[in-house]
Amino acid sequence: MSSIRPPSKSLFRPDTRIDQSVLHENQSLLASIERRNVLKGALSLGALALLTGCDVTENDQVQVALRAVSRWNDHAAAALFRQNHLAPTYAPSQVLKPPRFNAHYEVEDVKPIDGMTWKLELFGRIADKTPWTAARLAALPEQTMIIRHICVEGWDYIGEWSGVNLRAFLQQVGADTNAKYVFFRCADGYTESLDMATATHPQTMLAMKYAGEVLPDPFGYPLRLRTATKLGFKNAKWLTALEVTNEFQETYYSKEGFNWFSGI
Repeated sequence: MSSIRPPSKSLFRPDTRIDQSVLHENQSLLASIERRNVLKGALSLGALALLTGCDVTENDQVQVALRAVSRWNDHAAAALFRQNHLAPTYAPSQVLKPPRFNAHYEVEDVKPIDGMTWKLELFGRIADKTPWTAARLAALPEQTMIIRHICVEGWDYIGEWSGVNLRAFLQQVGADTNAKYVFFRCADGYTESLDMATATHPQTMLAMKYAGEVLPDPFGYPLRLRTATKLGFKNAKWLTALEVTNEFQETYYSKEGFNWFSGI
């Protein structure tokens, strides 16, 4: 998860109305954005915005075109994904302590969770839906990885995470790993999901520790998602529910137009 906010309209001229004639002349361009024209279409659309000084992205037709490009990007990234290809790992001396806080609100607004009463609830295509306590999760075999967190805003840091390998956990509860998605709900209302190939990647875990210590409150206590193959906002914190499903559900940032796959 990352502190991402929709682009400010101040990037464009706020007092300029959309020039409908310009959009009309470029309707054929917007309608032709498909696989062989993705790059050309994207560049032309950007040029159109700069040349007219308009926030053309507020136009319904442009929104449809941009979301079509985003969906194509997701499909292309998924096709390139290699489940057994590992992201780079790093030395303990490179670990940032503490990690950098990131959320869609300020750290002062974090509401601590009572780990004694917290439970991870399970839904969907899972054989054993018995909720898991933090103590029960902590008793499972532990995986540790030192990986780079990359935020869509352009910053990054190296962190050391420990927890339960997600693939092993899914197998433990009898999840259908032939399903398409694993969907997560969080205590703060945030939602996120992974394709099953990413969920079962060797470097995807349910993290409970950072740098060998119990995960602090601001960084997702008692349980957060941590994957080496996705951008930061995909790593949901303060998990409360996990669902295995074949139905795609919009997530917090996919509703805002961010690429859903957002990984390698």
